[in-house]
Formats: sequence, structure tokens, C-alpha cells
Amino acid sequence: MKCLMILLSFITYIFAEVSTITHIRIDGPVSPATSHYLKNALNESSTNGSYAILIELDTPGGVSSAMRDMIKDILNSPIPVITYVSPKGARAASAGTYLLYASHIAAMAPGTNLGAATPVNIMQPQTKESNNTAISSLEKKIVNDSAAYIKSLAQLRDRNVSWALKAVEEAKSLSSTDALKLNVIDTVSQNITELMKQIDGKSVKVKEKDIVLKTKEHRIVYFEAGLKTKILMIVSDPNIAYLLIMAAIYGIFFELMNPGAIFPGIIGVISGILALYAFNVLPFNYAGLILLIFGILLMSAEVFVAGFGILGIGGVVAFGFGSFFLFDEKLLGSGVSLPLIIAICITSLLFFLLVIRYLLKARKAKIVSGKDEMVGMEARIIKITKDGYLARCHGEIWNAVSDSKIKKGETAVVDRISDLVLKLKPKKE
Repeated sequence: MKCLMILLSFITYIFAEVSTITHIRIDGPVSPATSHYLKNALNESSTNGSYAILIELDTPGGVSSAMRDMIKDILNSPIPVITYVSPKGARAASAGTYLLYASHIAAMAPGTNLGAATPVNIMQPQTKESNNTAISSLEKKIVNDSAAYIKSLAQLRDRNVSWALKAVEEAKSLSSTDALKLNVIDTVSQNITELMKQIDGKSVKVKEKDIVLKTKEHRIVYFEAGLKTKILMIVSDPNIAYLLIMAAIYGIFFELMNPGAIFPGIIGVISGILALYAFNVLPFNYAGLILLIFGILLMSAEVFVAGFGILGIGGVVAFGFGSFFLFDEKLLGSGVSLPLIIAICITSLLFFLLVIRYLLKARKAKIVSGKDEMVGMEARIIKITKDGYLARCHGEIWNAVSDSKIKKGETAVVDRISDLVLKLKPKKE
């Protein structure tokens, strides 16, 4: 009898409807790389047949444009998006609050909080002296726009509109318990397993279609960010982005102050391009293309400009970064493999090292043509003149001078040439 019960349980488990949930973890500021991570996860969810996507969130906020890109992806997602503020002690501040409001299911772990969604202009220092009319008007426009945006999200998901406006206009914050009471979120859950049981049977609207969630029996598939996305996340970190923009400013400044220094200029340009990506001014593939072209220009310039290898090495570095960022393997299906990029960069570096070695060798070689060739050659004095001498050198007669006395018919050595006049020194010296 016991064996029969085990067999029936096993058969029930086999035929039970198990939902695949794609799980991603956003831990840190919302950035262009975070948006890229979510987009890749949504593409992956369609590949593995996921029933829903779970975003485990812990963020202090981030770039507004990246947040809006993420919300567009959530609103247009063909599957439900569940955002869960976790673990205990995590927060969904600023941009995180918007993401919670946009999600089909908004959940929080105990001991977490959300709110403080007032937009902040990172380029505008927050000082009392900056309280002039023009700035106040601009800030008011930004706040009004953000308030209208979160209000539309609250109305779409049937969540608390009045508190959403307070979060933007008054920077209000809430604990998870209070958020549940005020209908800001759907549930408070200790962990993911409990969350899936709590939302099972809940109706959500996905692309104008009502769906009853079946998440009690589920299988979590964690989608890890790829190497490129991880690097982009590091670059997008506010501290790193700040260092990059400073490196760009000082690098270009020092290059302008000391033309020909080369190294500061190269570092400045590469840092500047990466900083433009970090601030969401350039998409990562555009940044990659610019770096690629910049790298090719630097490597080409090494052949013509005496950069002592700095141009070539800087070009290889820029070329490597550009190649790495250029293609989106998740959207195109495949990208340029990292080993291939490394191989091309090493080959390019070796090539330019050989070119540099050849150029340095050529610079040190003895001159075999032109007037400089005559330095060190012998010249015979054929006449002493009032201003110096007439000397035969290289089959031609030249005006010559010397600090030493040389007799007619004697042979001297050409020390240098200035204004078609030979400077001679006695052969015996």
C-alpha cells in the first residue's frame, strides 16, 4: 500500500503543471547595463519557455532613462513580471519604486522599504544658492513629469495613486508592512517559495489579456548576467562613471596643455566614451563602434607619427574594448567570441611592436642620401679665401670655415653643414 501511494505521488508530480520562472537579481544602481540585463533575461525567457520572470531587487535608484527603458520592457512583456524586494534589509528606493509599480506583481520581504522617488539632477549641485527661478522651474517640470509617470503606472496596475504621488513630490518612504496595508504592493513574503504560493491563483493583465497565475508548482531558472553585462555594470557604477568622466576631462586637458604627450589624450578619449555609455548618452554598441574606429585610427597613426609605441598600444586597447562591446550576442543570436578578440588584439599588438622596432631601427641607421650624408666625409682645401676656404667634397666645391687653421692642399673632415657652408675640422683631431 505504501509503495502504491509513493507511485501515485510520483505520477501526480510528473503530470502536474510545473511553471518555469526565469529569475534575475538586480543588486545595485539602475543603469544602462541593468536595462540590458533585463532585456536579455526577457529574450532568454522566451527561449526556455518561461511562464513568468522574477526580478529580485535591491537598489538605491539610478539613471532615469535606463529605468524608463526597463519599464517599457516590463509593460510590453509577453509574460508576467514579478518584482520582489529581497533579501531582508533591501530597498527599492527612487527608480526601484517605479519598477515595483510597473510590475504585474509587486512583492517585498519583511524588513525592506521603498519610496523616496523624487528625481534628482546629478549635474546640478543641491545648494541654497541655486534656488533661482530658472532652476526651480526646470526642477518643477521634472517632478511633474515623474509624478504623472508613476501615477499612470499606479492606475494601470490598480495600486495606491495618492501615495505614489507623495513618493515623488514629497520623497515619502514606506516599510513593507505599511506598503501592503496601503495597497502599494501585492504581498509580503519571507522567501521566493512562499511568494510563489501566495500569488498562485491571482489574476493579472498581460498585454490586455487577463491571466490567472499558476505558480504553486514552479521551477526557478536563474539567468546570470554575461561577462559583457557584468563589465558594463561595473562601468555604469556611479563611482566608476565619476572616475571615468574625471579621467576624460583631465586626460584631454593635459593633452591640450602638452600637445604630443599622447598617453593622457588616449586615456581621456577612451574614458570619455565609456563615461558617455555609463551616463546613458551612448548605447553600448555605439560606444563599441566608436572605440573600434578610434583604435584603428590610433594604430594607423603609429606608423606615421613618432608615438614610441603609445599610439599602437592605446589603439589595441581601444580596439579590444570596441570589439567586446560592439555586438549584442543575445539579440543577434551570437557574438564575437572573447578568445577571438584576445587573439586579434595580441596579433595587432605584435604587429605594431614589429613595425615600431623597424621604425626605430630605421631612425638609428646611418643617413645615406642628402647633405647630411656628407657629415664625417673628407674635404680637400683647394683655396684659402678672405671668409674661409673653398673645399672639394663629394665631387663638388663648397664654401667652408673652420675654427682651426688648415693649409691649402690639406684634407679636413666635415663636422656639420649650415646654410650650404661646410664646418670643417682638421683630419688629425
